[in-house]
Amino acid sequence: MLRPLIVLPTYNEAENIAEVLRRVRAAVPAAAILVVDDSSPDGTAGIARAMAAEVGAVDILSRPQKSGLGSAYRDGFKWGRERGFDVLVEMDSDFSHDPADLPRLLKGVDEGADLVIGSRYVPGGQIPHWPWHRRALSKYGNRYSSAMLRLDVRDLTAGYRAYRGEMLDRIDIDAVRAEGYGFQVEMTYFVANAGGRVIEIPIKFVDRVRGTSKMSSAIVVEAMGLVTWWGIRDRLPRKRKAGTP
Repeated sequence: MLRPLIVLPTYNEAENIAEVLRRVRAAVPAAAILVVDDSSPDGTAGIARAMAAEVGAVDILSRPQKSGLGSAYRDGFKWGRERGFDVLVEMDSDFSHDPADLPRLLKGVDEGADLVIGSRYVPGGQIPHWPWHRRALSKYGNRYSSAMLRLDVRDLTAGYRAYRGEMLDRIDIDAVRAEGYGFQVEMTYFVANAGGRVIEIPIKFVDRVRGTSKMSSAIVVEAMGLVTWWGIRDRLPRKRKAGTP
């Protein structure tokens, strides 16, 4: 039986973390939970520790400063693999991702996928309350990324996903340097290039209700810049060693 670890990166999520932990535990009672906290000044880590008395064991990986979403997941995934977890799940800690969808992500890995993406852009996926211009920017940004990287994935930037642990061992996770949207795209790219099976399941994505968004225009620019560079690089002729086809 696969052992899942739910990785929750946090920075100033004191308003959300207690209820998120309750709902994660209700959705997947047997899963382990790791909160990766970047020394939140609002006491997020302390609340998470206290919640262990109510919801069962919650591990805390405390980092000295705010270091970015991508590095939080890298550290969380490595922590999990060192302890033998077979499935590593990433999700937001602000209710953008519904914990009730966790069993479906885990089922996808159990049925043979190496990466299961909670997708907004497959049939059944929803992004209610988004204005048309935001919806268009996200949708066509994903289409551009998929075309440039030649990936048959509709929602490359989705941040709700489950990885098979063995697949993470096959890629060089320390070489994944991007943050935010770029991290999601780069991880999908690495998994696909390693021969991994990637599937998408529909989810309903909603904006946070409480707290402040950590997303910025710089993260979007980073992602599009990386995608463009990777796409161009992959189309350039490469030097071959003597004797290779």
